[in-house]
Amino acid sequence: MFVDLSTPLLLVLFAAAALCILAGGVKMTGQADVIADRTGLGEALIGGVLLGAATSLSGTIVSLTSALDGRASLAFSNGIGGIAAQTAFLALADILHRKVNLEHAAADLVNVFQGALLMFMLAIPLAAWLGPDVAILGIHPASFLLLAIYIMGIYASGQVRNDPMWTAVDTEETAPDEPDEEADEFPSTPRLAAAFGGLMLVMGGAGWVIAGTAGVLTDRLEMSASVVGALVTAVVTSLPELVTTLAAVRRGALQLAVGGIIGGNIFDTLFLVLGDAGYRAGSIYHAIGKDDVFWLAVGLMMTATLTLGQLYRQRQGPANIGLESMGILATYGAAIAIQTLL
Repeated sequence: MFVDLSTPLLLVLFAAAALCILAGGVKMTGQADVIADRTGLGEALIGGVLLGAATSLSGTIVSLTSALDGRASLAFSNGIGGIAAQTAFLALADILHRKVNLEHAAADLVNVFQGALLMFMLAIPLAAWLGPDVAILGIHPASFLLLAIYIMGIYASGQVRNDPMWTAVDTEETAPDEPDEEADEFPSTPRLAAAFGGLMLVMGGAGWVIAGTAGVLTDRLEMSASVVGALVTAVVTSLPELVTTLAAVRRGALQLAVGGIIGGNIFDTLFLVLGDAGYRAGSIYHAIGKDDVFWLAVGLMMTATLTLGQLYRQRQGPANIGLESMGILATYGAAIAIQTLL
């Protein structure tokens, strides 16, 4: 339905969908924080699972729709590019949190565990790309493996929170995950959950619009699908993560901020599962190019830097942000320069 629309109208629809995603992400942050307090599951786990999955819904729709249209590169790079963009957003949040390095103050074993889990999951599509082109019911075995590891990883994250074998050292700068006093604006838990679900549907619809308009614009403007996926649709559909992360930091919900980014990135790896299922011309892992795999390597490097920063827990760094934040932004900036200028 988007093919017959004029280019200016496509750009307007793309921008409107982006605003819907942005507004939905703002509202979801406060709701997720209250749900974390009411359920007792904690900010890191709720941020990593509920908020991470919810804010990634629009990106999920983009990857699935693109795969169904036969756009393997756009489907793949949208998910992987989102991981890189969202990790960079966390470094921006570190700049906002001026008191101490964000990774120091938001110390939480669940977030460290999920960082390692994400690196493991990012290595699987790389192995699939290098391996033989095989399929089960039209889906590469790597996709089944990603889904299984995601489910087991979420279960293990709950076990890590409830019965940790390691604990972070508390310092004067550590921000504990404690329930906040609720404002009168929040309704009962069932109504809060229903409102949260409604926002997810709106953001999913916005993702469908972005996928359709981006695909047509890519063809008309003769742009690289990999660049559009990694630097346009990925960044736009990642706007909720930017908004929720900055809002969570301002609320003092630091574990929610870090957990929302890492959990959202873990959920983004499932974009590849849906993309592989939707791409009917074969395995999506063997329909992509070097530029797509480049962003996979960038995501791995940035996630490793973030995880090491959580373990090192530097209090203060250059420009009052952590060395890991500087490394993350430098890696992302270099990746953009390589893809767009070289």
